[in-house]
Amino acid sequence: MAQEKGLDLIEVADKARPPVCRIMDFGKYQYQQEKKAKQSKGKKTEIKGIRISLGIAKNDLELRARQTEKFLSQGHKVKIEIILRGREKAHSNLAREKMEIFRQMIPLETVIEQGPTKYPRGLIMMISKPAEKISGKIQS
Repeated sequence: MAQEKGLDLIEVADKARPPVCRIMDFGKYQYQQEKKAKQSKGKKTEIKGIRISLGIAKNDLELRARQTEKFLSQGHKVKIEIILRGREKAHSNLAREKMEIFRQMIPLETVIEQGPTKYPRGLIMMISKPAEKISGKIQS
């Protein structure tokens, strides 16, 4: 029957008695299985980086806030870095304030994954979009 239709005879379950076979195009079957495997992997989130400095102009800060909004809406996490140079390192409290002002400029609701932490070149903060709420339950 398979040869008459120009298709392949594929054994689906060999341990069953009698063995279960199917008549189908094997190349198409393999393609569908690969496609299904790729979809099951799901979308991976990346960590995108935004760098700002202590003396950044307001319009540049707004531009970076729009870029951050774009990254968050795509489902990525965003690492915000404030680079401190020279004597700026003594004013880490100003850098924390600047970072909080920047976070408030982002129009989307954000969740702080990792608070402003000090590292040798300045401060780092990791933010992401909150998990979607469905009928009062949080989906993760």
